[in-house]
Amino acid sequence: MTLHDKQSNEIAALNDLARKTFLGCRVMLTQGIQNLPDNLRFEVLQQVRGFEAFTPDNDPYGEHDFGAFTWQGHRVYWKFDYYDQHMDAGSPDSSDPVQTTRVLTILLAEEY
Repeated sequence: MTLHDKQSNEIAALNDLARKTFLGCRVMLTQGIQNLPDNLRFEVLQQVRGFEAFTPDNDPYGEHDFGAFTWQGHRVYWKFDYYDQHMDAGSPDSSDPVQTTRVLTILLAEEY
């Protein structure tokens, strides 16, 4: 296993934990998601938490940092971005949770 593979596995584990629990990250909902009624927004969040459809096509680096699914006729995306602790720049090492502020954004595809 290369260093890159090891880092990708560490990033994937951190992303999976953050996505499934919403712990260890900041969760941002776009206006389209925020404007859904509470029960429908909850359904979308549950779909994000349960997402497991990673393939080489949608996850080429094995980091589990993006997903897309169709929900009630809408295409929904979620993605991770990695910032430094002050949110001033990108993280110097996204496999290190001490140096990284993870941001999970959930959005409707038409908002992209």
